[in-house]
Amino acid sequence: MQKIVPCLWFDNEAEEAVKFYKAVFDDVKVLNTVKYSAETPSNKLIGSVMTIDFEINGIKFMALNGGPYFKINPSISFLVSCKTKEELDELWSKLSEKGSVLMPLGKYPFSEKYGWLQDKYGVSWQLMLRESSQKIIPSLLFVGNVYGKAYEAIEFYTSVFESSKINQVSYYLEGDEEGKINYSDFEINGEKFIAMDSGLDHKFSFNEGISFVIYCNDQRELDYFYEHLSTVPEAEICGWLKDKYGVSWQLVTEGFEKLMTGKNAKEVTEELLKMKRLDIDKLKRVHEGR
Repeated sequence: MQKIVPCLWFDNEAEEAVKFYKAVFDDVKVLNTVKYSAETPSNKLIGSVMTIDFEINGIKFMALNGGPYFKINPSISFLVSCKTKEELDELWSKLSEKGSVLMPLGKYPFSEKYGWLQDKYGVSWQLMLRESSQKIIPSLLFVGNVYGKAYEAIEFYTSVFESSKINQVSYYLEGDEEGKINYSDFEINGEKFIAMDSGLDHKFSFNEGISFVIYCNDQRELDYFYEHLSTVPEAEICGWLKDKYGVSWQLVTEGFEKLMTGKNAKEVTEELLKMKRLDIDKLKRVHEGR
């Protein structure tokens, strides 16, 4: 079970985006769909799609129709490891349609073939010719007020999550960025992540446009992550939190979607909207009509 799942925030395009990714990648599965059952601050119609859980090449994602409040940006991107140049070229051709290029497709010192682009929904993809046991890897870019903190962050994340380790760290060796991280990869709960520093004048930073959903076993584990990750009290709402680097996380428990789709889904949603930190036992009682 994938414990940490990237969540992509859209206004109304979640269904359209998932359909697009099904046409781009060769192995996409839709796992679960949750619809709005009550009025929420997003002002979405009751019965319209709220979230879609789907997999790309075995990696689970969530697509959320949350309204026009946040925009996805390149501070978090996804590295796709391609086995052949033909595979890479085909993905590049499909993903770049109506998108924008961040780094042109070509040969770089670190890869025979690589490119970085933003697709038409704002999601950023790094395509690289390389072998990897995990086809798609989330990549965090530390810029602005968290520039230079990539290594501190990966030490922090690997201390908070079990079954975690730092695999590789590479530093800039000269110039203004000397000593900062130009590439690192690490694992949390056995899932691969990448972190890098960039001192360029980027016009973006971590936000809720891409967050990470943590599937917890129980209330005790929920409370553990609140205590160890949350540093912005005002960001705590409906299970959401923000850590000291500005990265957003959502805390839920296994089977949470069943609470949101059962016979008392409206009442569960209304109770959830009252919560800052998630009280899963209370939501279960509402779900059961108690």
